[in-house]
Amino acid sequence: MAVIQQAISVEQREELTVQDARHDVLHLAWPSVVEQLLIQLFSMVDMMMVGGVGPAAIAAIGLTNQPVFLAMAAFMALNVGTTALVARFVGAGDVEEANTAARQSLIIITVLGLLATIMLYSFAEPVVLFMGAEEDAIGYALTYLRMIALGFIPQTIGMSVTAMLRGSGDTRTPMRYNLIANLVNVVGNILLINGYLGFPRWGVFGAALATTIGRVVGMILALHAISSGKSILRISLKDKFAPRFDLIQRIIKVGAPAMLEQLVMRFGMVTYTRVVSGLGTMVYAAHQIGMNIVGLSFTPGMGFGMAATSLVGRSLGRKRPDWAETYGWQTRRIGTMVATFMGFVFFFGGGYLAALYTDDPDVIKNAATALKIIALVQPLQSTQFILAGALRGAGDTRWPLISTLVGVVFVRVALATLFVNVLDWNLPGAWLAMAIDQCTRSMFIYFRYRSGHWKTARV
Repeated sequence: MAVIQQAISVEQREELTVQDARHDVLHLAWPSVVEQLLIQLFSMVDMMMVGGVGPAAIAAIGLTNQPVFLAMAAFMALNVGTTALVARFVGAGDVEEANTAARQSLIIITVLGLLATIMLYSFAEPVVLFMGAEEDAIGYALTYLRMIALGFIPQTIGMSVTAMLRGSGDTRTPMRYNLIANLVNVVGNILLINGYLGFPRWGVFGAALATTIGRVVGMILALHAISSGKSILRISLKDKFAPRFDLIQRIIKVGAPAMLEQLVMRFGMVTYTRVVSGLGTMVYAAHQIGMNIVGLSFTPGMGFGMAATSLVGRSLGRKRPDWAETYGWQTRRIGTMVATFMGFVFFFGGGYLAALYTDDPDVIKNAATALKIIALVQPLQSTQFILAGALRGAGDTRWPLISTLVGVVFVRVALATLFVNVLDWNLPGAWLAMAIDQCTRSMFIYFRYRSGHWKTARV
């Protein structure tokens, strides 16, 4: 019952000092940061193992990831709405409505997950060809995408439960079961990519199968977490799963701008990826290695952003917008310090990190150069992640949408096209466009949060 007691204690506090705010931020954020960090490290190990198959395999996985992320847009949006709504109900002390909202989310997720699985599997080849895969990468990409599609429903259900629990203030439980799921993935990679301990050597197919198995395990553990009675949220098969259209409407109302944000983001990333893939398999392999490494820098922002979402939502549920504002600024302050450290690591150690994936000197050099560029904007990138999380907790999801539309489409894609195709700046040009995008979005989000208008958003 420790989780329940901790979650309630925040709502029962009568006054909030800066020290209290920092304590609450760190208490909620560290499991999310550790979770995101470990997930990214496991992803890096995945890519390192796949790298042994060859640059074409690395490029193939990178190409298929973007359309998968695009398909995830609706689910990520629903999770935003679920987290915000659950946080509001918990903050207001209405745990029963929080449980009901969680059940509505599971209903929607399951139906949409089935549709997405069918679409991804059926149209795998057109998707891969559209992404601009070269002949040496097409076979790998098709194999990977079709297997990943089969794990789509377990993945989305696991993510939905994670969003519910974080909304309730429980970040430790998702950390635990996601850690186990990713360990299963890594062990599966070791056994199935290179065929250790008598297992077949399946290469890219083995990597995809291991990922799918890990997601199934994660789903099972997530469902157990909300049915065991150890969390504020308690969902059982005995519960009524009849649709509550008023709650579904509220989830969608908050989630719709987030869905558009994700669609814009992924459309932009798909277009951006096509620009980079036109530089050839070897350059794109360097790009994908750099993206895999830079994912480490997302972990502080994402982890602290999740904490901000929960704390802001729960504070507003208690009718304390002043607390919500304090939580947002303190979360940003701590998260930015961590992000600055990550920037130093990328700038001075990018080449060493890239060498863990491949021994090709050109690939390593290109990846290291890219990482130096993105290292310079780490504090701004962190600000964007964290304060956007705070806005989502308030239900103010329109401004993250606006910032993404401007930053990704009108800045990143446009500048990448200019720098790569017109000015011939190659991969550094593409990553310079990414850095400018991060700066642009950070400014939009910062000034929106500073305005305070988000305090009156209705959820």
